[in-house]
Amino acid sequence: MSEVFAARRTRLREQCAAVGSTAVLVSHPANVRYLCGGSPTGAALLLGPTDDVLVRPPATAADPMVGAPIDDLRVQELGAPHGDAAVAAADLAATAGAGRLAVEEHHLTVARHRALRSIAPRLELTDLAGAVEQQRIVKDDDEISALRIAAEIADQALGELLESILVGRTERHLALELERRLVDHGADGPAFATSVGAGPHSGRSGHVPTDRRVEEGDFLTVCLGAGYRGYRCEVGRTFVIGTSPADWQIELYDLVFAAQRAGREALTPGTAYCEVDRVTRQVLAAAGREETLGARVGHGVGLENDEDPRLAPGAMGKLDACVPVTVEPGVHLPGRGGVRIDDTLVVRPEADGGPELLTITTKELLAL
Repeated sequence: MSEVFAARRTRLREQCAAVGSTAVLVSHPANVRYLCGGSPTGAALLLGPTDDVLVRPPATAADPMVGAPIDDLRVQELGAPHGDAAVAAADLAATAGAGRLAVEEHHLTVARHRALRSIAPRLELTDLAGAVEQQRIVKDDDEISALRIAAEIADQALGELLESILVGRTERHLALELERRLVDHGADGPAFATSVGAGPHSGRSGHVPTDRRVEEGDFLTVCLGAGYRGYRCEVGRTFVIGTSPADWQIELYDLVFAAQRAGREALTPGTAYCEVDRVTRQVLAAAGREETLGARVGHGVGLENDEDPRLAPGAMGKLDACVPVTVEPGVHLPGRGGVRIDDTLVVRPEADGGPELLTITTKELLAL
């Protein structure tokens, strides 16, 4: 794998050199991990001008990347545990003779930016912007394999929960059990805080579980994600508690399912991000439910649970093959509850069978 990380760094270095930056400083943890395979707490990565250096606080046994340098990546520890790796990396760049240093301004605090200017006053700082994030959008086979395993773990944890008794248990208890099951099945941990919403809380995006108990006749919405080897996926489903759903529950579920299916079917290379949002939103708008959808219908996943691309009305750009995204429309009716359906998929051309569904828990409206 080390050659993969070296190739990623080379692409970034060449991109920055083309606009006159002789060195690059990467400080966002997910981007550091993408470029060198690990991201020790507080680390920063310097590319050039003479070599690539991972600057990090003193190592502990629990930290990744402890030990010998990896190929052409040199690891340099700070002299003190509370030093700033980014500031130290900027000092290295200036000492090595760099004239311009590209930095991730969108991940730097004002105080840290001032510290960089102070340590290397002759070094011209330019904005790297989202260059690494853009490189991360299209995933290679190993990345997709990690996402596929993360999805399997999430599906397995969710499937086991559905086989247990749910009535009388609190949202909070169910969320904690799901997160325990994720770890039991091999996840690094939950990709994000698990959301469980019952009754009037169902269908809410990002609902924080409460002590509200599951009751007969409730909608129950569950959204969870698993992390595996640093990569994160998510799945969300809505169920009915009891023997059979009410007519209004069937109608609302069918509507959200149709919207989600429209979004999934739009995931082909060359489709505009905003078009995926439009076709999904259009189904809900025709039924007068668009206002409950939110600002977007999905987003990219990978080393972060919420990354580019954004599937939103104003999003610029088009889908490429091998881009993993979520499609997650939902409708919430105040005081009654609602439906949310969330899948993680990988964009594939039609010749390869179309979008690859990673999260395969049934989307049938189950009565539990």
